[in-house]
Amino acid sequence: MKKTVLAYSGGLDTTFCAIYLSQELGYEVHAVLINTGGFSSEELQEIQERSTKLGVASFTVLDVTKTYYDEVLKYLVFGNVLKNQTYPLSVSAERILQAKTLADYAKSIGATSIAHGSTGAGNDQVRFDMIFQTIIPDIEIITPIRDLKLSREQEIDYLQKHGVHMNFTKAAYSVNKGIWGTSVGGKETLTSNLTLPEEAWPTQVSKTGEETVTLQFESGELKGINGKKFEHTVEAIQALQAIAAPYGIGRDIHVGDTIIGIKGRVGFEAAAPLIIIKSHQLLEKHTLTKWQTFWKNQLAEFYGNHLHEGHYLDPVMRNLESFLESTQLYVTGEVNVQLSPYRFQLVGITSAHDLMASKFGSYGEMNKGYTAEDVKGFTRILGNQTSIFHQVNNHDKN
Repeated sequence: MKKTVLAYSGGLDTTFCAIYLSQELGYEVHAVLINTGGFSSEELQEIQERSTKLGVASFTVLDVTKTYYDEVLKYLVFGNVLKNQTYPLSVSAERILQAKTLADYAKSIGATSIAHGSTGAGNDQVRFDMIFQTIIPDIEIITPIRDLKLSREQEIDYLQKHGVHMNFTKAAYSVNKGIWGTSVGGKETLTSNLTLPEEAWPTQVSKTGEETVTLQFESGELKGINGKKFEHTVEAIQALQAIAAPYGIGRDIHVGDTIIGIKGRVGFEAAAPLIIIKSHQLLEKHTLTKWQTFWKNQLAEFYGNHLHEGHYLDPVMRNLESFLESTQLYVTGEVNVQLSPYRFQLVGITSAHDLMASKFGSYGEMNKGYTAEDVKGFTRILGNQTSIFHQVNNHDKN
């Protein structure tokens, strides 16, 4: 039999692919779940049991959560990357590493093809295909749902006819969970005016009142929360998510331009990523110079967009990562964040590298590094060219 590797999550789309590839196309299906921090051990066990009932030749879990942070997420934090100032690339960043890992696995077992459950109307099809065609250019790429132009209702009908029992009510929403946030797509996100119902959000609101958390950053990386240090930043992210998500923090709907040129909406829940990015950005405001911040903002936006559109393997990305990392040398300190239902507020920072140190003066009150005459001369020189322009061209106003 022809051997194919299937990117498998246990959801509606990949369950359809597992059945269709084996029963309709005659493939020996090797299902691989690439875990980027979105699955508990119980969920993985359940998915494995379900995959066995589908008749796949093998089921493998590859946990790349720490690699995901080390190779991708770290740089999104360094760049304070939010797509359209809103979305922390919860899915797009994840897909890059999943595709890269899957391609390497397909090579290792000698697969003749590789399959994924992307539709023909989203970004994932491009991300997966671009990575595959770069790493494994000679292997066939199979995409049943895209090729057959199937709706979710048609998939459900097909699976029911083949005796597959799932929670099809839950399957009405496409949910993708990872350490950098959970995306939610459904009938409401296909419109321009509706929001997701409360029950569609992954984490229900169960916390009331307020609490303050203190985040400890070292060279731009989150290393501790409330005085507790973590061995790896992944653990810190997970701990912050557990604290903040029950407040309903980090919920939003992102509207963006897809790679294929159409507008798209997706709901997402990303409490920890949004708090981390905004806290890190505040710490940078205190510890970076004006021009460090300016150039980092320009390059980080390009980095985020390039990653979002699947260009992770472009060598320019390694160049940009080197720049982003070099800016983080003094981004060390603590950030206090107040958490409340549905929102968070950045309170302030403490850092040995705070450039707002009072020994240089107090903004709006006094200075300690220059005299009043220094400012008068500086201002005259600073505005000299503009003054000359208006003197020369003053006749145009008459």
